[in-house]
Amino acid sequence: MTILFFILAIIIILLLFYAYQNMNYDKKKDKLIKQANMHEKQVTLPDGSVLNYGENSSNNTPLLLLHGQMVSWEDYAKVLPALAKEYHIYAVDYYGHGGSSKDPNKYFANAIGNDLIWFIENVIKKPVIISGHSSGGLLTAWLSANSPENVLGVVIEDAPFFSTEPNRAENTYAGKGFKVNHDFLYQETKKNYTKYSLEHDYMQTFFNKNGKDNWAKIVKKPAFSYMKKYPNQLPRIWYYPPRLAVNLIYDLTANIQDGTGEYDLRFGDAFYNYSWFDNFDQAETLSRIRVPTTLLHVAPSNESAPSYYDNNGILLSAMDEKDATYATELIEGAELIDGFKSMHNIHQDQPQQFVKVLVDFKKQLTK
Repeated sequence: MTILFFILAIIIILLLFYAYQNMNYDKKKDKLIKQANMHEKQVTLPDGSVLNYGENSSNNTPLLLLHGQMVSWEDYAKVLPALAKEYHIYAVDYYGHGGSSKDPNKYFANAIGNDLIWFIENVIKKPVIISGHSSGGLLTAWLSANSPENVLGVVIEDAPFFSTEPNRAENTYAGKGFKVNHDFLYQETKKNYTKYSLEHDYMQTFFNKNGKDNWAKIVKKPAFSYMKKYPNQLPRIWYYPPRLAVNLIYDLTANIQDGTGEYDLRFGDAFYNYSWFDNFDQAETLSRIRVPTTLLHVAPSNESAPSYYDNNGILLSAMDEKDATYATELIEGAELIDGFKSMHNIHQDQPQQFVKVLVDFKKQLTK
């Protein structure tokens, strides 16, 4: 009996540890941010807008990091400790995200870009290397073309060049998400966005095979049960480890409209109605870039390999191979580094490779 009791106790302890790790998988980023000696700060612009950012103490070359959509500057946590050894980092929340202003009048590239120029000139006060991910990559291109005197060079991480334009965006995974975002905002009966998203997310097509509704069983029903017990909270299911990314699916629905996060769904709506791109021609912008530029592009996902499209003709990545090649050709002297094994977020999925690119890029500039 003593042995059985001991074995049972060990099993319970291991289960508790397993559950704790799964429920707190995102807490590791706090340790990494502290390790990088990053401190969160804010600056108020002349018009009253607020830009929130993380900065480390360093005399190294300044690096401006621009995150992707729905997250904040802390999304770079995995790469911050290594980058902090090489760079003076300024990781900025652009409007609609993190601790920065939530003003729809600022939710277009030109407005954000001009305020980032102000940030470089008044906070950083010297030319910078910029790396932007996804929509942050679009902003990086805008800054390179419109303020070259403030930019030493850029690394653009899997930005959605051309796939975000009319007649293309509707047939992309991201575009499907923006439609869900838009439909939620303009429905007559307001529901919780997490529930609404889980009911309409295109991702369920990856789960549901052979007529089985695995999405409902694995993702939706556990979430709905959790939210019934804990209203107005994001689901966090104890038995799902981080590698399955189910809890991440829930986390990415956090928003200010529900009071569950800092992302403003109206920012996504600006991509749905294309207002974010007012007076921002992507091809023309890329053709005006004259600073050293490296573009990073992921490999096709496991769901669509060897193509970037699924069986329904939906683009699952930010760009296909033609988009990436065309974007590179438009930028004079640009380098394309292709084939990263990542769905989209290279700095999270392949942090060592991402850091190496940025370290090598700096070395090339200082030769």
